[in-house]
Formats: sequence, C-alpha cells, structure tokens
Amino acid sequence: MPVGTKATVKSLHPDEVRALGAHVILGNTYHLHFRPGEEVIESLGGIHAFSGWDGPILTDSGGFQVFSLRDTILGLDDEGVTFRSVYDGSAAHFKPEGVAEIQRRLGSDIAMCLDVCLPAPASRQELEQAVLLTTNWAERQAAAPKAPGQLRFGISQGGIDDELRRRSLEEISALPFDGYALGGLAVGESREEMLDCVEWAAPALAQDKPRYFMGIGDPIGILEVISRGVDMFDCVLPTRTARTGSALTWGGRLNLRNARFARDPDPLDEDCGCPACIRFSRAYIRHLVTQEEILGLRLLSLHNLWFVLDLTARARAAIERGTFTAFRRDALARLAHVPEEET
Repeated sequence: MPVGTKATVKSLHPDEVRALGAHVILGNTYHLHFRPGEEVIESLGGIHAFSGWDGPILTDSGGFQVFSLRDTILGLDDEGVTFRSVYDGSAAHFKPEGVAEIQRRLGSDIAMCLDVCLPAPASRQELEQAVLLTTNWAERQAAAPKAPGQLRFGISQGGIDDELRRRSLEEISALPFDGYALGGLAVGESREEMLDCVEWAAPALAQDKPRYFMGIGDPIGILEVISRGVDMFDCVLPTRTARTGSALTWGGRLNLRNARFARDPDPLDEDCGCPACIRFSRAYIRHLVTQEEILGLRLLSLHNLWFVLDLTARARAAIERGTFTAFRRDALARLAHVPEEET
C-alpha cells in the first residue's frame, strides 16, 4: 500500500498511482488532523472526494508518531498520548475515542486503532506498558462509533519479546476487529530478529481476516513477510528512496547520483514496464536528479512504486498458482545477487 501521509502519494497524480497497480493507499490521522483538519475534509465530502482517490484508503492512528515523533511527546498515560504539534508547537491530546472520531469524519475505509509503538531496543518495562496501553485503548476504540462501512483493525505490540508479543496477540485477537496488524517491528531490531518474530506471530493471527505488517517496503523484506503469512504492508521506502535519487531494481538499489550513470543508455531496470523505464535512460534520469528537476523525482517515484507493486502482484499470482515457494526462491536469488548501493 503506497503511503500518502497528507492525502497524497508525494508528487504523483491519483490516476498514476492507480495505473501502477495500487489498490489501497494510506493517509495519516495525526497529520490530517492538524492540516487541514478533519472538519475541513468532512465538509468537502470526506477523504476520497478531497484527495481524488476513489479506491480504499487506510488511515493510521497516530500511534506510529509515538515512535517517529517521540521527542514531541508531552505525556503518555492511560487516557492517551499528548503531542507537541510539529506544525505550531501546541499541545494536542490523542485518545482512542478521539482518534476514532477523527477517522469517522475523514471517512477512511480502514481505520487503525491507537497504539504505542516503541523504538528498539526498549526495556521490558516499557514494552509491558506499551502492551497494556495498546490493549486498553483498543478495547475503548472498538466500542467507539465509526463511519458507515468503515473497517477497524487492531494492532499488537510487544516488540520481539516472545511473552509480551504473545500476550498482545491474544488480547487484540480477542476483540472484534476486521483485521489485525503486527506493529512495533522494523523499528530498530535486526532483520533476523524481526523475521523470527513474524515467523510465529503472523500465523497466530486469525486465518480468515487480513494480517497487516506495518512498515516494510524493501523488496526482500516484502517477500520474507509474505512467506511468513502477511497479507498487506505499507512503507514510505519506495517514494522516500526516490526522493534521495535512488531506484529499486532487480540488480540492487541504484544511486543515480553516481557518476557511472552519466552516459548509461539503459533503463533503470530491464525487466520493468513503468513510465520511466519505457521511455527514459539512466543517464537522463541522473541528469534530472543532479539538476534537481522535479521530473527526476517523479520518474523515480513512479518506478519504485511500480517495482514493489509488480513484485507483490507476481507474488499474489504465484500464491494463486500454488508456486510461491519457487517464486520466492528465484526472486530472492535475483534480488540478493548484487549488493544494494549506499544512498
């Protein structure tokens, strides 16, 4: 799911995102609450009409900002979390019922519960508090009103602590949600530790409801969590990597600022049907990037999103054919044979 934090996938028209193969995009409750505000979006017909995206939209709760904006937290207790706004410095209190109300007014299709996402490593005491608060808040949000037809997902926490993660999984799974997410992973622990946790945690979630890994977007990581039972995932990596001037390819990550691409006539990736690869060379895109032309960042965003969306489409088709194990083996061999360049 491409990330559109502020109701836009950065630099791209909604029709372009759809043409790349995206079915769902993300918006962020925290940021949309502050700018332009849920009352503005509601008055203009809801987030779909406001953003021009006519497909499903998932809204995060603000829980990830407990991790990403932890330096702005003024308080964290049973009632909720108080942030210092990144926009004007004012204090803003997020509680489960309030987050549910914001998402109701936004009119998103999937609303995530407020949770406590901690960076790794975190102490056991901190993780235990995160699990306690996340369950408490999930129970309250599960009982709060929501928009007609809106789905609501619960989130498990606990880091890579087996006991706490199992406790959180049991507590969240016992609540009547439409889907369940693994949160608090890919936040500083090693890839091996993260995958070891997903190996048993994903299958522990309901078999008949979506399983969502929050925050993974590199090609190898995507394949690894799919193989462990994850159905859906999001990450800013494809578009953020594009804005650094880098492309995701079957031959590794390419830093287009590298001088070796100055006369390279090849497309970013030979096995790619995106608008950038069909028409433009690495040399041209490098020129755009080094000259800080907006088109360069747009083309790389189109390419990187196409790459991961095509990868997941291929994985889905392989699952349907019953050949995913062979597909994963071959894809990982292709992706791993050349190390990614530093960006």
